[in-house]
Amino acid sequence: MAWPARIPCTFKPMISSLVGSRPQNISSPSAGSLIIPVTVTQIPGLNTLGISLTRIYYGPGGINPPHIHPRASEILTVTEGSLLVGFVTSVPDNRLITKVLQKGDVFVFPVRLVHFQRSVGNGYAAAWAALSSQNPGVITVANSVFGSNPSIPGEVLAKAFQVDKNIVELLQSKF
Repeated sequence: MAWPARIPCTFKPMISSLVGSRPQNISSPSAGSLIIPVTVTQIPGLNTLGISLTRIYYGPGGINPPHIHPRASEILTVTEGSLLVGFVTSVPDNRLITKVLQKGDVFVFPVRLVHFQRSVGNGYAAAWAALSSQNPGVITVANSVFGSNPSIPGEVLAKAFQVDKNIVELLQSKF
């Protein structure tokens, strides 16, 4: 969707209400997390401001799976619990950088690098992520690779991951 360069003069201020406390049902059964984006799609008033937010709730052991933001860097602030966070540097090193964060800690994920979070410790965790674009985009690695439509040919993925094609088909069946 294209957004105009300027907000028309008839712009009315927008107020958005987000879930303020941990929801009772963290609904993603596979990831164990609930992700609430606040981008230009939800609040058109963010257009041209170069900022957006995401609220993330993690169940015990829940994850925000490996993903990238093609148009934004991210700064994550933990507001509840503990998170293992990490990102992978680019080629040729492909070095994994990780840290365990506690409530109040902050971590930066550079633009276009694969990154993730996982709740560690004994309970729930929550965080706010601020992004440097009103429309940061998100590409979840597993969904893109194994859940594309149409599917990436199994032979290509088998060779890329150096596994049997049956393993690729099993992974594709999950998405």
